[in-house]
Amino acid sequence: MNMLNPIRLSGAEEGLIAQLEAAGATAVADSLRERGLPTRRVEAYHYTDLKMLLGAVPPLARKAIVGASPLRLPGAYRVLVANGVVESHAGAPEGVSVRISTEKALSPREDVLVNLNRALQGETLEIAVSGSVDTIIHIDRRLEGNAGHSAGASRIVLAPGASATIVETISGSEAAHLSNGGTAIVLGEGAVATHVIVDCSARAATQFGNVDYTIAAGVRLTSLVVHAGADLSRTQIFAQFDGEGAHADFRGLNLADDGQHSDITLEAIHGVPNTTSSEQIKQIARGRSKAVFQGRIVVARDAQKTDAKMMMQGLMLSDEAEILAKPELEIFADDVVCGHGATCGSIDEDWLFYLVSRGIPREEAETMLVRAFLAEVLDVIESEPLTGVLEAVVDAWLGRAA
Repeated sequence: MNMLNPIRLSGAEEGLIAQLEAAGATAVADSLRERGLPTRRVEAYHYTDLKMLLGAVPPLARKAIVGASPLRLPGAYRVLVANGVVESHAGAPEGVSVRISTEKALSPREDVLVNLNRALQGETLEIAVSGSVDTIIHIDRRLEGNAGHSAGASRIVLAPGASATIVETISGSEAAHLSNGGTAIVLGEGAVATHVIVDCSARAATQFGNVDYTIAAGVRLTSLVVHAGADLSRTQIFAQFDGEGAHADFRGLNLADDGQHSDITLEAIHGVPNTTSSEQIKQIARGRSKAVFQGRIVVARDAQKTDAKMMMQGLMLSDEAEILAKPELEIFADDVVCGHGATCGSIDEDWLFYLVSRGIPREEAETMLVRAFLAEVLDVIESEPLTGVLEAVVDAWLGRAA
């Protein structure tokens, strides 16, 4: 502990420290004891004060009976991960190999959620992809049984020229689980990948996710994060452009209902010349909820000809809702095309009046306008079965009482 400026530990911090010490991660435990969980004074957590938001930490998760998944992708290759442990991965399609290791998936960095994942993860699901794989790879993450803390991890490597669609879904029992997942995706030269994360965990749950993208030359990446479940959720995306001619589309969708806090945080580092990226986040909040986007694009000194655009659009469906955005550009090169923006508002009354005046019930008209607002985010997904699943998630959220 820092004896000059000791901090008062919360119950969550004390619980995490005990779990870290039991796992032998004394350095991470000492760091947490000295610094505590990040507050709004930490820039990357300015709108998501974990010391205030994170309540009691449940015990480390144990093996549990796995229920039926609410999200099934017809024809997909499904890998079942329950409480951080891989339960089944048989039947991999041609071009896909799967193994289990104890290697750390996430790259080390100064971030408490990343460090907790690296310290507490038990095993890593490793998937290697070669050639063009048409079958969707579905990593079905389940939080089952009594409330537990799980720290699962995956490492997915696409060989040069390979292509694949990877979908990660999070769901499970109604208990107050704490999940802190880590996914590292390494994209070889010329690889084409679509990576989708969908959080449909229980309202009582807390869901944290960390994603590392390593992007080589000529890569085409489509990334989509959808938050529609946990009471507290934060997904962190760290993307590193290491090869020229690469392009990535980063899309995000926060669906925040009454009492929820939903956060998508993105850092994209353009480290070489001639790379492009597009970041588009849509947020909808209703009731007394909070939707957060923090985005940061860094253009290195040598990364000339970078083209990067970031946009956040928010839709508030109640007077009590909050939509918060902090887009940032950090540019060290001088020959670039970069920009960012943010807009926020409520449903346009003129559009609503137009629909209602043509005999459409007001509630149905509002739903139509919300779907239209979201459509742009989902349009990047080219797979019809996957698009259908995502639309069903949106429809389920729209159908819930505010």
